[in-house]
Amino acid sequence: MISPVTARLTTRLRRRPGSGPPSGSEPRPGSDRRRAWRRAAGLVAVTLLGAWLGLLVVGNVRTPVGPVDTTMTLRPSLTGGTKVNISPLGALELRSHAAPLRLDVDVDQLDQERSAALVNHPERIEGLEDEIAGDVRSGALDLGLRSAVAVLTGSGALALAVYRRPRRALAAGGLSLALLVACAATAAATWNPKSVLEPRFSGLLASAPQVVGDARSIATEFDVYQKELARLVTNVTKLYDATSTLPAYQPDPSTTRVLHVSDIHLNPAAWHIIRSLVEQYDIDVIIDTGDTMDHGTAAENGFLDPVPDLGAPYVWVRGNHDSAATQKAVGKLGERRGARVHVLDSGVPVNVAGLRISGWGDPQFTPDRSVAPEGDRAERAEGRKLAGTLRAQRAAGTPVDIAVGHNPVLAEQTDGLVPLVLAGHTHNRRTRVLPHDTRLMVQGSTGGSGLRAVEGEKPDKVQASVLYLDRDSDRLQAWDEITLGGLGLSKAEVARHLPDDVRPGSSPRPSPSPSQSQTRSSRSPSPPQSSRPPSASP
Repeated sequence: MISPVTARLTTRLRRRPGSGPPSGSEPRPGSDRRRAWRRAAGLVAVTLLGAWLGLLVVGNVRTPVGPVDTTMTLRPSLTGGTKVNISPLGALELRSHAAPLRLDVDVDQLDQERSAALVNHPERIEGLEDEIAGDVRSGALDLGLRSAVAVLTGSGALALAVYRRPRRALAAGGLSLALLVACAATAAATWNPKSVLEPRFSGLLASAPQVVGDARSIATEFDVYQKELARLVTNVTKLYDATSTLPAYQPDPSTTRVLHVSDIHLNPAAWHIIRSLVEQYDIDVIIDTGDTMDHGTAAENGFLDPVPDLGAPYVWVRGNHDSAATQKAVGKLGERRGARVHVLDSGVPVNVAGLRISGWGDPQFTPDRSVAPEGDRAERAEGRKLAGTLRAQRAAGTPVDIAVGHNPVLAEQTDGLVPLVLAGHTHNRRTRVLPHDTRLMVQGSTGGSGLRAVEGEKPDKVQASVLYLDRDSDRLQAWDEITLGGLGLSKAEVARHLPDDVRPGSSPRPSPSPSQSQTRSSRSPSPPQSSRPPSASP
């Protein structure tokens, strides 16, 4: 027999929490199912989070695609597709597949050795398409394997940290791998190879369809575009190589060296060229006579980011393709700590590198043909306003050394008020002395006319000039005209000119290169030995 005390203790133990339901009660199936669903949902959430973290940390692969180095990455996405990021120009998106994973391809850099190999061996261009296709397949396979390891490791590690049970970790890893396989199968089933015919551009590439042409015509005339593509991808390398082989000039300590550039028109290669010239010629100040942009949109402002790091103070004036927003963006660069960026407008002078420089922004904003230009009348009117400020400066005993304007018509109005005036706009370099002894120097396009370079039969040349001014009198002593081949060309020329070479109505005649010049006095550089400019090929 069981004593009453033993019976009471047994009853209390049975009724303790967690010791099971009281005698006579039945389990509740609905409550168990809810707990099971919650556990399953928690496991799925942990699995997805771990898989995402795994992809984020190690789910990418660096692989060459033709002459370009890229980074391929898988990212969770509701819409899928492929995004190709081409910094700093922008991106293009392809509706290549419909799956909860997006393929990101970042174009990191152009490999100069592989590009040079294409230049030196044009016969390889015919096999470029197969090479690129093979590179993409190889990179995609490598990315798939790496992504599988990433999601398996990430989900398993997170599940082990949360649940502290190896079986749950294995379940999370298996679930993540199954989800990845399902996503890959969905992407393969919805693969759309024709998506390359209808890409969506963003950033600076938004103008690419108008410049490059309709994608369907590219597909039907691939042979023609293949050759143009080869020229485009090798262009930057050629220009880089050309600038690296330019002869270095050792300037006299008593000279101030000014680099005159203009009409970059969104060509990113121009920044490397300018930086190279600044280093090789020991430039004191860069003067940009405008048209840095193409359309003056806010999306283009990121193109200006390299300006503070060019290695010399940067003085800029607005061109007819630069908007008020562009001018504001350049001005903001000058507000950064340590930045030496100056905007010229309304004749307000700035003192840079011992020079007093004044300029006036272009009164016209004509980013495309939808805007009717006001013509030379507006340029002359604003040029006369600039001339008025120059007279006031001279009367105040603070004369200006260099006047700057984008359009030569505006710049001509300063004749007789400054010894030197700089302009651009025409994409055609020329130098002449105006009737009242002011020298007008019009720069060609330092960006090779930008994207417009592919419109004509012959590519536009890349042009810049180095001006040597006496440090005491701030008068022009000599200048070097630097010319690089445009798209598909690699020739580089440097021609020396002396002020006496140019008289009213005459054209300058070339002089020897700076690499063979003799030691010059501070007032008058002596003629160099050679009579022909150098050329360089990568």
